[in-house]
Amino acid sequence: MSLKNGSIFARRELRAAFNSGIRGFRVFFLCLVIGVAAIAAIGSVRSSIEAGLATNGALLLGGHAELEFTYRFASEGEAEWIARQSTTHSEIVEFRSILVFGQGDSAVRGLTQVKGVDDAYPLLGRVILNPARPLTQALAGENGLPGIVMEQVLADRLGVTNGDTLRLGTQAFILTALIISEPDGTPSFALGPRSIVRTEDLAESGLIQTGTLFSSKYRMLLPDGVAADDLNKDFEVAFPKAGARWRDASNGVPGISEFVDRLGTFLILVGLSGLAVGGVGIASAVHAYVADKRGVIATLKTLGASRGTIFWTFMLQILAIANAAVVAGVILGTLIPFLMGSLIQAQIPVPMEFGLHIRAMGEAVIYGFLVAMLFSVWPLANADRLRPAALYHDDVQDRLTLPTLRYVIMLTLLFILTFATIVVFSGSWRLTSGVVGGIAAALVMLSISAFIVRYLSAKIGRWRRLTGRTTLRSAFAGLGHSREAAASIIPSIGLGLAVIAAIAQINGNTQRSIQGNLPDIAPSYFFVDIQTHQLSGFNERLNTDPLVERVETAPMLRGIITQINGKPAVDTAGDHWVLQGDRGITYAATPPTGTQITAGEWWSENYTGPTQISFAAEEAEEMGVGLGDTMTINILGRDITGEITSFREIDFSNAGIGFILSVNPSALAGAPHSHIATVYAKPEAEAAILKDLATAFPNITAIRVRDAIDRAAAILNAISSGTMYGALTTIITGFLVLISAAGTSAKGRAYEAAIMKTLGATRRDLFVSFTIRSFVMG
Repeated sequence: MSLKNGSIFARRELRAAFNSGIRGFRVFFLCLVIGVAAIAAIGSVRSSIEAGLATNGALLLGGHAELEFTYRFASEGEAEWIARQSTTHSEIVEFRSILVFGQGDSAVRGLTQVKGVDDAYPLLGRVILNPARPLTQALAGENGLPGIVMEQVLADRLGVTNGDTLRLGTQAFILTALIISEPDGTPSFALGPRSIVRTEDLAESGLIQTGTLFSSKYRMLLPDGVAADDLNKDFEVAFPKAGARWRDASNGVPGISEFVDRLGTFLILVGLSGLAVGGVGIASAVHAYVADKRGVIATLKTLGASRGTIFWTFMLQILAIANAAVVAGVILGTLIPFLMGSLIQAQIPVPMEFGLHIRAMGEAVIYGFLVAMLFSVWPLANADRLRPAALYHDDVQDRLTLPTLRYVIMLTLLFILTFATIVVFSGSWRLTSGVVGGIAAALVMLSISAFIVRYLSAKIGRWRRLTGRTTLRSAFAGLGHSREAAASIIPSIGLGLAVIAAIAQINGNTQRSIQGNLPDIAPSYFFVDIQTHQLSGFNERLNTDPLVERVETAPMLRGIITQINGKPAVDTAGDHWVLQGDRGITYAATPPTGTQITAGEWWSENYTGPTQISFAAEEAEEMGVGLGDTMTINILGRDITGEITSFREIDFSNAGIGFILSVNPSALAGAPHSHIATVYAKPEAEAAILKDLATAFPNITAIRVRDAIDRAAAILNAISSGTMYGALTTIITGFLVLISAAGTSAKGRAYEAAIMKTLGATRRDLFVSFTIRSFVMG
């Protein structure tokens, strides 16, 4: 009955409200539109990227399915299986190396990501070159030399043009074209620009040999009707110890998909911060509207209307206006990607498919309604406390009082529902808890601050010391009055600034660490693919250089953790990053210098028993593994199972050598491998070190740490900029709340100004008084 009567009264009130241009609900409407539009726009962009990746998955992957092997090519049996299951397949090898242009002291060197291909590449799409020519023709070479094609940025860095001769390892190549685009050229954190050569032309380069760091990929076009998942299971049954990674077109670029999903989730949570700021404006608008309708409420109560009827009279009005605002916000948020599609696509180098994405729109709709209801219940609860006598007296309750139990329960249930909804959409209860908890804590602290400001201002306004200082006294006395709306202005503007300050602080700390602190403690170079027989000559060159501070070397293999305690590793550790791809593995008879063992014991120096593993302590805790647990690692197609006997602290913050996994030497006896090294040297020695070592050992790859730092900083800057734009919606919404608060208090200020002018105050006095109030609240 209450709902029925409430709907009748609400319909009549809404008719009047819409006839007056929803006066009193304009800020409510705008705050909700902006918040919903931001979430809808972010969600639509994310969904557009995901749709583009899904539609173009086979093109981005380079085939319908792919098998990747670490440090080896497919065996004869594996190659036969690939040929048998596919209509066409292509073999690709990828690794990093140094390209050299010129001779002697004038030689120029550049790090490059090399892709070795066969004549079948690419299976889908085509590589576009400048000058335009088929890739097979460009790689055929000229003047008796095999051809190489590279990205423009690498050619500029080396100062080369078409027809110039370069060296990869010990093999000479001739530059025949520049890469404009490649169908499988998805963006990634590559330390060097791309170069493409024929794999067979690398045979004499010394770069692909047992133990060197390379990966081979076998891309396949599958017959119609063949399910990639079924094929993957067949391969695992046929080759259970292959240690291969499988990908198919359903998730052609998993790294980018995961990155887009996580960044999109974070940006939506940032958008929710803006919606929370708008929630403060919503609460303020509803409170002001209820206060303005005190006569209506008092009349209804006098005529016998129940609490439920009063509540639904106003809640249905709010839901109706919220519905209009949410629809407008969703339409605006959906149109933004269309209107700015070319600009967005230019900033995001992956295919996007703009369209009407129901999930993104639905998410925005749900968030909009939940926030509108969550921030409206408390102001509506104040209607319960309005006495019928208010019809005959100007008895206005200007401040929100604590609601009755029924409304507290309603607020609690709405908050739980909102939190659960965010968890479901974000997929991370920890991230949701952090963001929602942070917003709630900030609002509580800012509300307390607003209360303190009003309380102290009221006290100051009554100080006898201010007798005769009318402007100051009126400023503080007015600020202590509820009509100044400090309770809404301070939380809304404060929360908006808090979000932007937090993001700026995170970005500043990260940039300071990467660009400021890290270069001072990081090595000058990483060297990889050092063969065992080259170690003595490598160390001799560096140890005799007075400008070299220290050199650290370690043997390195790479393997995939496949099982923990005899069960699939993902069953124990989920999607932990350690399980995502292959990890570096080393061996040592004694703990390396500086090793801090936090639990267990290192094996004895001459230990030759069953395999023992020393694992990173922090990662072990995250993965849920402990001392005595067993771990199976697939290295070069061979499973090695060992017991975790110790945990170590691993510090990745100094960019030095740090291995998640270390085993006893006898466990890897005879396994082909190479060594890595970090070199700490004076900046003025870096060029000579690179020249001498690259000349003496052309197969060794040098990675300049400063280049990696700059690359990481550039990526973080781009992410930070995008996040900051999302956070700006909180400030825009905050200003709307500020304007609303100023409008709400305009009548009271006009009354106050008239009294003060009657008592002799000038325009300047009024201006100073109101400016002081704004300054204190700001």
